[in-house]
Formats: sequence, structure tokens, C-alpha cells
Amino acid sequence: MEYEDRRTISTPEGVDLELPLAGLGSRFIGLLLDSLILTAVIVIFLLAFLELGSTLGAAILSSFAVLLTIAYHVFFEVADSGRTPGKRAAGVRVVMDGGEPVGLRASLIRNFIRLLEGLATFYVPATISVLASKNNQRLGDHAAGTLVIRARRPAAPAPFVPTPRLYAGALDATAIGEDELAIVSSYLARREKLAQPARQALAAELAGRLRPRVAGARADQTDEQFLEQLFVSKAGR
Repeated sequence: MEYEDRRTISTPEGVDLELPLAGLGSRFIGLLLDSLILTAVIVIFLLAFLELGSTLGAAILSSFAVLLTIAYHVFFEVADSGRTPGKRAAGVRVVMDGGEPVGLRASLIRNFIRLLEGLATFYVPATISVLASKNNQRLGDHAAGTLVIRARRPAAPAPFVPTPRLYAGALDATAIGEDELAIVSSYLARREKLAQPARQALAAELAGRLRPRVAGARADQTDEQFLEQLFVSKAGR
């Protein structure tokens, strides 16, 4: 099954890197979405040329529609870490078979071979290759040394757990809603990963917005201390 397909790579540092491979279904969804986008763009420009009476422009656009398709895939794969708009929506991306970001040369190879195994043959050879390959690679991927993998979803931040601290009484936080409390909790859970200027600015913004609506807040508290006490008081800890 698709969710079980993985490629394990041993890095020079001795760490095993697991890449979850994209299967035929997710690859097809990405391709379908990209095809719909490309078709819509080409049709819009074609109609615009015809409306302007430029039959030459329409003929040129029709002649180079295939090359525009290749350029579309290459541009987005290189510029957006292996993701075209369709791949991004389908949750997949192209990488080198060692896990590195795909480069221009590799993207050109895999997408020019698309002309032979895809557009010209209705993707029958590509489908057979993906099903037959242990790494779910089509012929273009074999030639370019690339893989299509499923993008990892970022893990949800762990809920904030306050460290033991003496608070001088609970705050009256009845005016603070659950949505606002969730924002405070998210900040407290993520703050260690923020750069210090961003951390201080965000704490000041949250505290400045909430402090006037909380009774009992001490003036000598830092913004983060206030947010911690607010969370403890509102959450009933």
C-alpha cells in the first residue's frame, strides 16, 4: 500500500533517512491538478489572442503548448523545492534519490522524458514503470535520478506545560476567550524556537492586547511571565 512505501538512505553521518514514497494515486492527483491549471492558462491566452484577431499568436501558442508544459514543471520543481502547484496540493514533491533538492538538470531530464512516456503515450509507460519500480519511479525519474515523495506534515506543537513557579494569586481571566487562550498556549509552546527579537515582539503584542482585560496583573511582571500566569489561571492549573 502507498503509505507503506519508503526509501531508506544511509547518510555519511551514519543516520538513516526515511523518505515516504508517493504512490500512483497521489502522483496522479498532482498531475491532474497541474494539467487543469496549464489547460486553463493556455485556453485563456488562446482566447485572448483570437479576441485580438492575432491568429499568428494563437498558432504560436498552440505549437509551443507542449514546451510550455515542460517549462511549467521545470520552473516550479526547481523554484519551489520540487513542488508544482499540483504537487503541493497533493502533498508530494520531487527530490534527488539521495534526498537532496532537485536541480535544474535533473528536472529538465525527467520532464523532457515526460514527452515520450507521458504526453505522447497517455502515461501508460509511466504508470507501468511506477507500479513495477520498487521506488515508485517512472522512466524519467530513473533517468534523472529522482524520487517523488510525500511531503511530511509538520508535527503539532506540544501543549504548554508550565514549570513550577510561584504566582502571587490567580488572575481574573474571565474576559479571555478559549480562542485567545489557545493562541497564548501556542506561543508558550513555540517560543523556544523563535529568534529572540521575534519572541519578545510577539510576547509584547499578546500581553499588550490581553493585559487590559485581565484583573490582578502585576506591573513588575515581564510579558512572558504575565502570559504564563494568565494561562495557568485560565486553564485552572
